[in-house]
Amino acid sequence: MTATIPRTAAESRPATAERPARRFDAERLFNRVALGTLIAFAVLWLAPLVWALATSIRPAQEVVTHPTGWFTAHPTFAAYGEIFDAGKLPYWYANSFITSALTTVLTVVVASLAAFALSQTRFRGRRTAFLILLAGIMIPGQVLMIPQFLAMESAGLLNTYWGVILPQIPNVVAVFVFKQFFDGIPRELIDAARADGAGWLRTYAQIVMPISRPAVSAVTIFVFVGVWNNFLWPLLVVTDPEMMTLPVGLTSVQDVFGVPYAQLMASAVLGAIPLLTVFSLFQRRIVEGIAGTGLK
Repeated sequence: MTATIPRTAAESRPATAERPARRFDAERLFNRVALGTLIAFAVLWLAPLVWALATSIRPAQEVVTHPTGWFTAHPTFAAYGEIFDAGKLPYWYANSFITSALTTVLTVVVASLAAFALSQTRFRGRRTAFLILLAGIMIPGQVLMIPQFLAMESAGLLNTYWGVILPQIPNVVAVFVFKQFFDGIPRELIDAARADGAGWLRTYAQIVMPISRPAVSAVTIFVFVGVWNNFLWPLLVVTDPEMMTLPVGLTSVQDVFGVPYAQLMASAVLGAIPLLTVFSLFQRRIVEGIAGTGLK
């Protein structure tokens, strides 16, 4: 017995020492795989943008000869100058900014009010109303464009900012994001405000919205980007060149030039610059907003 006891202890020591090493190796392998995956996705996302930027500064004759080339010995910004000369780029940037900013502000207000009513108030049919609202996600937006166009035409809002803005304000996803966030607010906080004599509107404005900045930031950024990139609806309701948004205006420039790849890529770069700026400045807010709303 005295010979077997030390052997058992000796055998048990390497087993306990190997477990942390194996666990450490697994964690290190996972970290390397995750890092490699992130790098691969980053390359896949950045490669088209880098190619568009490289093509936009290549001479037109060189692009025609070698359209898939990446580098040039004679970089030029002639494609950007031709776009500025052929179009009304300042008007298009201003129109896109005005419509995107106003749509974003109104969407945040309308969606947050609807979500507050669905989350914090109690009324008959509340769950049914929320389910009907979610069912709207399954309806393609293209189906509603003809009725919306006829409504804007009858109201005399074609070729106006409001004709572009109003149909884009209803946003079921924004309502869902706000409701998910509002559901996480302690009910005691709302009851305390109500007990102190605050009405529903005051509770919404002074209690709920100040602590909902992550959700507001997420909805603001995503709605702004979506409206900025929207092409089909502004194309339907706007025909005046000075009222076009940037995606529609750049398409008209492409029609003037035919299909020259240098001008086409220059248009893509000009359209992406504002969005890249927004994401680079507010990327932390985007992550915080998504995490705060419970979306995974």
